[in-house]
Amino acid sequence: MSTRPQLTTTPLTEHLLRGALEVERTARGLLPHRLPARARAQNTDGQLAMAEVQPSGVRIVLRTRATLVELDTLPTKRVYVGAPPRPDGVYELLVDGRLAGRTGVSGGNTFTIDMAAGTAESRPGPVGTARFSGLSAGMKDIEIWLPHNETTELVALRTDAPVEPVVAADRAVWLHHGSSISHGSDADGPTSTWPALAAALGGVDLVNLGFAGSALLDPFTARTLRDAPADLISVKTGINLVNTDAMRMRAFTPAVHGFLDTIREGHPVTPLLIVSPILCPIHETTPGPSAPDHRALSEGRLSFSATGDPAETAAGKLTLSTVRGELARIVEQRAAEDPNLHYLDGRELYGEADYVELPLPDELHPDAATHRRMGERFARLAFGPGGPLAVAADRAVRL
Repeated sequence: MSTRPQLTTTPLTEHLLRGALEVERTARGLLPHRLPARARAQNTDGQLAMAEVQPSGVRIVLRTRATLVELDTLPTKRVYVGAPPRPDGVYELLVDGRLAGRTGVSGGNTFTIDMAAGTAESRPGPVGTARFSGLSAGMKDIEIWLPHNETTELVALRTDAPVEPVVAADRAVWLHHGSSISHGSDADGPTSTWPALAAALGGVDLVNLGFAGSALLDPFTARTLRDAPADLISVKTGINLVNTDAMRMRAFTPAVHGFLDTIREGHPVTPLLIVSPILCPIHETTPGPSAPDHRALSEGRLSFSATGDPAETAAGKLTLSTVRGELARIVEQRAAEDPNLHYLDGRELYGEADYVELPLPDELHPDAATHRRMGERFARLAFGPGGPLAVAADRAVRL
């Protein structure tokens, strides 16, 4: 007869969390947020509300001798009508920086989205447990990376040895903002999104403000970047402005300037890298909006197509090609007075040759292998020697 080990429950507090900008105390526990309450109050979009509460880059960090760790959570799982079921979100455990376990949590709430009808429905569900056992008995630093694409309410933390908070390492804080590709899209786990991989290779501490479908130059997002602590900042923008057909060139140019002006109010000399969109053939020369391919949905898969008219670019509708050109021009103009502002063409992370080898499965989002490639390339181009976000030699990992 097996005997369950005696476990200690540790109160969950914001002191154990990294990567969240704010923590909401709920009836059950803690809900990490990647936008502060003031920004959330100014948002009226359900897509962003869902995205910011999915804890991409958020992790529990602690020091302990425990060989067993249990984390009770209440996940919210997305279900797309007509599409294959999504796998459960992945929880990854790192011991002294190395991956030591992966698991999921069953149950939880469900959020059913009918993209064809434009409707959504929520249903409550039970709390589940992420369990990691067989860990080494010595004192160690543990990180539990929460699912990057699944809302996760933290309910209880149990271990078979006492835990203590980890003193923040002397590493540069990298604050990054982007779209669903930065959020994690189809990465195979929370430490395998391209920003998480790049941060690990670059030896920096990631705060990921990648919001699926929501990198739209919102002023409240700019103020969030302005007010958040950071040693290094990057902004990857363009694809959502095109695939939502949110604005034309007349509005885009001053919106970019305003976004950068706001960031510079709080970070006047911080290295700031503007990254244009990666290659996305459907929108290179065809404006948005993008829409689900109904034929693909009828076949049980999710894919997108561009529905705009290329002729409308003459009237200012945005394509990825026009966005890249204008972003490069804006950065060149501003860099004359702002030497810490830099530009990276997103096609250096994923371009035409990459699309031939690793096509976008749904025509918008990179797969897990592409996330790995993008993370490695960004680390080399941005954090490597001479890169625009290169950190001091005593804090950087050799790339």
